[in-house]
Amino acid sequence: MGGTAVVLGGAVGWGLRSPGPHGCTFPGAAGMGFWGHCGISHPDASAALGSPPGWQHHEGSRRVKRAWVIPPISISENHKRIPHLLVQIKSDKQQPGGVIYSIKGPGVDEEPLGIFSIDKFSGKVFLNATLDREQNDRFRLKAFALDLGGTTLEDPTDLEIIVVDQNDNRPLFRRDVFTGRVVEGAAPGTCVLTVEATDADDPETDNAALRYSILQQGHGDMFRINASTGEICTARDGLDREAVGVYNLTLQAADMSGDGLTTTATAVIYLEDVNDNAPEFTKEEFSMEVEEQAAGAEVGRVLVHDKDLAGSPNWAAKFTILEGDPEGAFAIHTDPHTNDGVLSVAKPLDHEVRDRFQLTVSVQNQRPLEAGAASSPRAVATVRVRVRDVNEAPVFRENPRRVSVLEGTPPGTAVTTYTASDPDTRRLQTLTYALLYDPAGWLQLDPRSGTVRTQRELRDPSAFLQGGWYIALLLARDDADPPLSATGTLSIEIVEVNDHAPQLQPPSGAVCGRPGRGGTLLLGASDRDRPPHGAPFHFQLSPQHPQLARNWSVTRFNVTHAVLAVLAELPAGPYSLPLLLRDSGTPPPGAAAAAQRLRVSLRPRRALRGRGPGGRQRRGRGRPGGPRGHRRQRRPPPDVGSAGGRSGPEPPPGAAPGITAALGGRRAGQRPQLRRAGRRRGGPGRVRSDAAAAPPASRPPPAA
Repeated sequence: MGGTAVVLGGAVGWGLRSPGPHGCTFPGAAGMGFWGHCGISHPDASAALGSPPGWQHHEGSRRVKRAWVIPPISISENHKRIPHLLVQIKSDKQQPGGVIYSIKGPGVDEEPLGIFSIDKFSGKVFLNATLDREQNDRFRLKAFALDLGGTTLEDPTDLEIIVVDQNDNRPLFRRDVFTGRVVEGAAPGTCVLTVEATDADDPETDNAALRYSILQQGHGDMFRINASTGEICTARDGLDREAVGVYNLTLQAADMSGDGLTTTATAVIYLEDVNDNAPEFTKEEFSMEVEEQAAGAEVGRVLVHDKDLAGSPNWAAKFTILEGDPEGAFAIHTDPHTNDGVLSVAKPLDHEVRDRFQLTVSVQNQRPLEAGAASSPRAVATVRVRVRDVNEAPVFRENPRRVSVLEGTPPGTAVTTYTASDPDTRRLQTLTYALLYDPAGWLQLDPRSGTVRTQRELRDPSAFLQGGWYIALLLARDDADPPLSATGTLSIEIVEVNDHAPQLQPPSGAVCGRPGRGGTLLLGASDRDRPPHGAPFHFQLSPQHPQLARNWSVTRFNVTHAVLAVLAELPAGPYSLPLLLRDSGTPPPGAAAAAQRLRVSLRPRRALRGRGPGGRQRRGRGRPGGPRGHRRQRRPPPDVGSAGGRSGPEPPPGAAPGITAALGGRRAGQRPQLRRAGRRRGGPGRVRSDAAAAPPASRPPPAA
């Protein structure tokens, strides 16, 4: 049987899969070979393979079936001489020229294409392109031997080509700039961040063994880096954000354990602020001015400086007024943008009371200082404030002013002196007065003294009164430039006086002349005065005629009405009764009580009951014996106002001369009652009264 020989470029790269008759084994053998004799075309092949003694003799005397394996072929990446002979394959199945060789696999007929090729007649395998281990670290091909007719002479043989690494890749940091933060004052050994780099070369070789270092860090050697892990930590004390806030470190990564290719990156380390600096006033004393009465106005600003991070709580200031303002006239707050202390007026200032203030103000941070941080000697400042004088408007100390005036007060009567005061006590100013509002024109005002007098009589009721009060407005003005003014309200109470006597309502009426037979009349009264000078009213027969009490009586019905009753049977006819009518006020002389005449028409009971509406005789009620429906001839009434000039019966004993009335009597103890009013208003027999004006519950019941 035949065999296949593999000739390497410069050496035979084959070995026995199975031991030969002399126990030969070739190290490094792998894969599958052909059975048959092995022919070696390289002259030094026997020596290269370390053939045992007698190898050539036995090969020539007989054939031994062996399995050949082609060992892996190594070729360095980036090989420059191309094409380069890698190996030569031979088969003794046929005579030279009778075998056609071919290879297949990645790098030949699979991606990447065209890297390897074989001379189909000689079996030489060539490298046709530069290799890159980082893309392909090995190629596994299959070699074929065919006769000229295309028949397979041998089983396919594995051919493995290993790409040997070279240090052709620099390390690469995972990012160009690394960022870290650490608080200022951090202790040595405080880790800040870890950087990392990669190398595309073979990690099993020194080509990818990386080491880290810091090339440059600027302000002192404050940081160090672990050469193997890339961890950056603080190296010493003294990190101060107020001195150096940011550190820029230049980093390096080198392969070959620090002796090979290198690359660089940047690490930016920010120092975080802590409150290790107290705020300080920029100067020890500040001076300001403000106008009086300017409540809420900004007086001025006190300036401070803080080295800590602007805008942070470590920087934000807080101000306190320690002394000089016991009444709380000022307030101070912090401007969040500038950190200044803004002093403002909390209560109106009065130049005439106090024109200067000296305040002691302190400052501190909103966040407490770090332990061990020194306090500032300039944390307290003096603020001097001067209050400027401005013209102030007059002031009515009593506003409104309330006074009382009796109604009917004559013109020219002094009502009050209503003046204002000028707060500007340190200025010589004159106040003048004017009536700003006097709707009824009742008042006159002295422009210099502020004295108010009546200009005409004040009367109630009036459309200009509100609940008995008259409202006027006065204007006080100073003589400054420009002048200022104030308004005062004058409320005048028009006090009611009892200057009107009550009037009898109605002044006349008609009743039955027999006691207890409807001989009562409801009397009422009205008064133009307001309470308490009106009701309750008091009705009585004139005490100057005591004989009237034998025939008449007056009893109270309610606060505004009384009942007149007939005590004895009197002749029919007109009567005039003198009544004394009083109100409940406290009157001037002659105003509270007045004697008034009550005209009473006294008529027989049958005459009162027989009269229809309009005074006509009812049908069937005429004179006995007269024709039905005959109208009785009216007789003109006697002269009520004349004494004894009336026609008719003489007055009964005890009746006053000239007194005419038509009231019916009542029995002893009987409550006075009114006749049932069922006839036309004004007709004979109807009792005229103002009972309709009385409350419904107080009206007297109709007569029986």
